[in-house]
Amino acid sequence: MSKIVSDNDSVLDAFNPHAIAMGLAFRMRERRLELNLTQQTLAGKSGVSLGTLKRFENSYEISLRHLLMLAVVLDATEEFLLLFTKRQYESIDEVMKASVVKKRQRGKRNV
Repeated sequence: MSKIVSDNDSVLDAFNPHAIAMGLAFRMRERRLELNLTQQTLAGKSGVSLGTLKRFENSYEISLRHLLMLAVVLDATEEFLLLFTKRQYESIDEVMKASVVKKRQRGKRNV
């Protein structure tokens, strides 16, 4: 199965995982600098290794756990609470369509 959007596509940056990660790293670095924290200080306060922090700022790769640890120190955890929240409906029609969604069922075993 081919990918719909590759990591190098710039046409759909809003849906490009690489671009999203790059934006996160850029905004995290900006927040770190606003708080006048060095990489070493942020690493020490968060419990994330300096190498992991540098890799995130330079190549945009980090585990979710480490990203959350950095977010705690940078006072940015509230944004994570908004991820994957229930959908907000704009009309009664959308609510009605959503209520018709079929429930998944387990396959039946042949005995």
